[in-house]
Amino acid sequence: MDGKLQNANVKQISNFNWYRDVCKRFFDFVFSLIGIVVLAVPMLIVAIMIKIDSPKEQILFRQKRVGKNNHEFTIYKFRSMRQDAPHEMATKDFENPEAYITPVGKFLRKASLDELPQLFNVFKGDMSIVGPRPLIPKEEKVLKMRTEYGANKVLPGITGLAQVHGRDEITDENKASYDGKYALNMGVLLDFSIILKTIFDVVRSKGIHEGKK
Repeated sequence: MDGKLQNANVKQISNFNWYRDVCKRFFDFVFSLIGIVVLAVPMLIVAIMIKIDSPKEQILFRQKRVGKNNHEFTIYKFRSMRQDAPHEMATKDFENPEAYITPVGKFLRKASLDELPQLFNVFKGDMSIVGPRPLIPKEEKVLKMRTEYGANKVLPGITGLAQVHGRDEITDENKASYDGKYALNMGVLLDFSIILKTIFDVVRSKGIHEGKK
């Protein structure tokens, strides 16, 4: 993308937007609260499964991620790997992720159930239902590209435009480009279409790739 066009897009994203800055946060709060209540029993079952599978290890996985305006926050996920797995590395960079993924974790990751605790991140205001996926601080290359595209100006999400266009199967450049495109064109219809596409992709386990290609 041309540098001047990038700067113009970033400036436009930084301007006040009723949906992004007011309505979206209201929807996120309401729907995350509903999700936490409705999914309380399934989440409890998942927690029990994890505890039975590895009684001496923690149920939740906590990790520092980069959020809106490049501020760090703690993300919550159901633990799907052994606790001795590298914590400050993206799973896509693992040489042998299968060596760390637990039996229960394999199922959770395939069904994306490990992501459910992020509803609490959305409830707290660290994340949104839809937005760029939050990265770890060491993913500097993609974070820099996201900043150039203006994608760091919005809350990260449980799912996003890049996730429904290939997820782990697309390049870092394409991910940053999709994230910037989302930040620029954010709206009710786009969010709704991403949520529907995410549900469809989760059912088919589409776009999930563990470790280096």
